[in-house]
Amino acid sequence: MQTTPRKRFGQHFLHDLGIIDQIVRAIDPQPEDTLIEIGPGLSALTRPLLWRVPKLTAIEIDRDLVAQLRQHPDLQSLQIIQADVLEVDFKQFGDRLRIVGNLPYNISSPLLFHLLQYVDQVQDQHFMLQKEMVERMAAQPGSRHYGRLSVMLQAKYRMMPLFDVPPEAFDPPPNVMSAVVRMRPLSAKRRVDPKNEAVFAQVVARAFSQRRKMLRRVLADWQQWIDWQALDAKDSLRAEQLSVAQFIALSDQLTPHLA
Repeated sequence: MQTTPRKRFGQHFLHDLGIIDQIVRAIDPQPEDTLIEIGPGLSALTRPLLWRVPKLTAIEIDRDLVAQLRQHPDLQSLQIIQADVLEVDFKQFGDRLRIVGNLPYNISSPLLFHLLQYVDQVQDQHFMLQKEMVERMAAQPGSRHYGRLSVMLQAKYRMMPLFDVPPEAFDPPPNVMSAVVRMRPLSAKRRVDPKNEAVFAQVVARAFSQRRKMLRRVLADWQQWIDWQALDAKDSLRAEQLSVAQFIALSDQLTPHLA
């Protein structure tokens, strides 16, 4: 398969066989898996996955790539959905989904937020992303990488950065280092859901909107409803100093007033 990478789709095609093998071994696909690949591109990862499973669903936005994938003799068992993945309803695929992909950098963050709504249907997710993005996803409170993305994702998933991928593993090579991350939904015992998901998202977004300022200033409009002592926190803290659990508790305090 050959094509010219399209900048508007953020295409960087993986070609390093050693990296591809590492990714497949990390995923460890089983014959009974419901496997979904986002952005199969030139099928570098698709083909070795299909050697391990009888069927695979791929979501690809580029119609020229879709045409080539459908004609490829090694991909006859591949189910291809030509669509913008940000508009795909993952409920159609059932439960215990295993989602994988070399994600375009230009839609990584919106896609991760899009997939949040399907977390209860997911077994795990393995993604290749910009390394800085993976660092943000896995960052702990107090870190310069800790932010809105960290809190929203860690409220639902356990993050496991696996290994780095150099630019030369791609064609064309990106200007940044990439990394592979495993995302596994938290178990029922470890997960505490906010009373209202929309309020939680609103509170986290507001808190990090001016991350250099103290929370009492950033959340001034809601200050009257916040019990900082109950949160075991000071109002002089900045957003990056609050844990995920504290953000959930904060949003629960504000839910009666914001929902």
